[in-house]
Amino acid sequence: MTNHGMSIDARHVMLLADLMSFKGEILGITRFGLAKMKESVLMLASFEKTADHLFDASFHGRKDSIDGVSECIIMGIPMAIGTGMFSLLNKSNIDSAPPQRPLLFDNPEFHIPGVEPT
Repeated sequence: MTNHGMSIDARHVMLLADLMSFKGEILGITRFGLAKMKESVLMLASFEKTADHLFDASFHGRKDSIDGVSECIIMGIPMAIGTGMFSLLNKSNIDSAPPQRPLLFDNPEFHIPGVEPT
């Protein structure tokens, strides 16, 4: 690739090779290889033949756990990696409930002209 003015980090190639071989056989990054790698309906639908994958999934009543990057992007759910991996909790000494203020209409001195008090 350097002949074409591009460089690829070896870690990216190793990550791709790991993804292609984690099932014990070499699977291509094609619709057939992806179908063997993962059972996620939304992940398959995001690659090719979207309508076919969604139709087959609905016909067979398949469920999707929505735990991959593609699935989370499609559903608009933040992925639990990187900065989305944790939740930040902050303990405060301030009481979270604001003080209750008296309502204007509960005041017996308040009177609306033309309306008789009950």
